[in-house]
Amino acid sequence: MKQIHCGIIGCGVIAPTHIESYLRVPDVRVKYLCDLERSKADALGDKYGIPYRTTNYIELLSDPEIDVVSVCTDHASHAEIVAAALDHGKHVVCEKCLTSTASGLQTMLAARKRHPELVFSGIFQHRCEPTNRVLRQLIADGRFGRVLSATLYVSCLRTDEYYLADAWRGTWAQEGGSVLINQSVHHFDLLRFFLGEVEAVAAKYDNLAHQGIIETEDTIVIALRFRSGALATVAATSGSRSVTWRSGYTITGTEGFIEYTDFVPSYLNFTDPARKKEIEKAFAQCKLDEALQVSKGYYGGGHPAQIADIIDAVRNHRAPYVTGEDAAETARLVIACYEAARSGKWVTL
Repeated sequence: MKQIHCGIIGCGVIAPTHIESYLRVPDVRVKYLCDLERSKADALGDKYGIPYRTTNYIELLSDPEIDVVSVCTDHASHAEIVAAALDHGKHVVCEKCLTSTASGLQTMLAARKRHPELVFSGIFQHRCEPTNRVLRQLIADGRFGRVLSATLYVSCLRTDEYYLADAWRGTWAQEGGSVLINQSVHHFDLLRFFLGEVEAVAAKYDNLAHQGIIETEDTIVIALRFRSGALATVAATSGSRSVTWRSGYTITGTEGFIEYTDFVPSYLNFTDPARKKEIEKAFAQCKLDEALQVSKGYYGGGHPAQIADIIDAVRNHRAPYVTGEDAAETARLVIACYEAARSGKWVTL
């Protein structure tokens, strides 16, 4: 089996999670690191024994040995780097959110069309966690009957110090938003994963807890209409001091209901008691993988599973579980929510 050589562009908070996920896959080596701050690349390189470091990502992409590149930079730089990596013949893994602009999506997807032979994946690791896959399949199999409505909340805390630590955070130009595009985007993506494509959105956002610190939103509410006809609401904030990280969903169908807290069922009921027992058993058989020690706990254990799938896709010339095109649809939905909030009108996708 050919050894796969990987490079990491962006050596911030998420980079160690990518490195350790790659190192769990047999015959995979992380060879190259890149960051605008050389000290960050050197610190990670010294820790993991990664020999090559640079501040210029084109230098990394020009190494003919590099097969796969993880893009772990700020949102605003993703499109340019992803397109350049694909044009250099590299398979690409891009962290969430793929981009914050429609033009960025166009740049990425145009490069993808030029290189259909390459693997391009966006990181949505929670799709790989067993309970989330079970819930999606139960909905798809009609166990809930027709889904009528859903809710999502994300309550977390990002301090003023967090936003001040990096110049790109809390800016429209570089982060493209805050609590929706960053802290809540994985949960938001799972709404699509569970319920399918969205037809239209309306939204309202505000900066309620970080005034004078960020220019973007720290609190947002969203209404969604899915193509299936189901309706949903989202409420998210990064100003919660009493609960620093908690998320939950409800899904109501004609035949079943579930409260789903931090990716495990906290309450469920069905019109058919036998179906309820069957579904309880399906969830009970799931084992949630623990997050990597270098990760934040709420990242979950999905990164190693998704990275392993991407490497397998590279080796077997197939599409990854989460394609770049699919990740782009979640980015498109996020952009539509911000547009709806600014316009005060429903936006149709």
